[in-house]
Amino acid sequence: MNYIQAFILAVIEGLTEFLPVSSTGHMVIASGFMGIGKDEFVKLFEVAIQLGAILAVVVLYWKKFFDFSKWQFYLKLIIAVIPALIFGKLLNDFIDETLGNPIFIAVVLFLGGIVLLFIDKFFKKGEVHNEAEITNMTAFKIGCFQVLAVVFPGLSRSAATIIGGMQQKLTRHAAAEFSFFLAVPTMCAATGYKLLQGYHLLNTDNIKLLLFGNLIAFIVAIIAIKSFIGFLAKHGFRVFGWYRIIIGIIIIGMYYAGIDLNVG
Repeated sequence: MNYIQAFILAVIEGLTEFLPVSSTGHMVIASGFMGIGKDEFVKLFEVAIQLGAILAVVVLYWKKFFDFSKWQFYLKLIIAVIPALIFGKLLNDFIDETLGNPIFIAVVLFLGGIVLLFIDKFFKKGEVHNEAEITNMTAFKIGCFQVLAVVFPGLSRSAATIIGGMQQKLTRHAAAEFSFFLAVPTMCAATGYKLLQGYHLLNTDNIKLLLFGNLIAFIVAIIAIKSFIGFLAKHGFRVFGWYRIIIGIIIIGMYYAGIDLNVG
């Protein structure tokens, strides 16, 4: 992988990690399309650059993350992340297999898009307006929704947790923010696990690529997060639904047209 390819993947990560469109699906297909999808370091890179996106959340919401007097906030995140950690470990082989299946990812993207077309009608009004009003049980239930995204690559962690939040009567704004918060422990765990598995790949050149990728992902994620909150409050999920449907159809079309996406 060269720096141009690293830049493309990092931009995709920064743009899509916190949007309900599946960063995993986009990066897997992009790396396959560029012919680097089977490279072991690329697979590590796609996960490790989540650290840049995580840092973007922490920087934007630093008052929340560094207010140690409100320990309930950290407790909610711990409770919410537990289901994903358990099922991610138990179903690791299945997840790795589906990550190499472009049709599976495309179908999940497509079906998830259909859900997003109607989600605003399902949950018109929220009663919970901020994180402080979220109970521990509500946090756990949102975490259970996150499991779906862990088990089904292409679903989108952001989409699953936001929908889970709205199902628990959070407003769109509150659901999106809690999804951002929950991304921090979830992605830290996933990144740490992947780095431990692939530490032997971390030579000098690859470390430089990781640092570069994380920097780009951080900058792009800052912009994406700030833009997404305002857009979501004003326009809802419908545009993301259509986008997912289109991308899913394109991937299926490419596959059956004989284009080797090379993600196995």
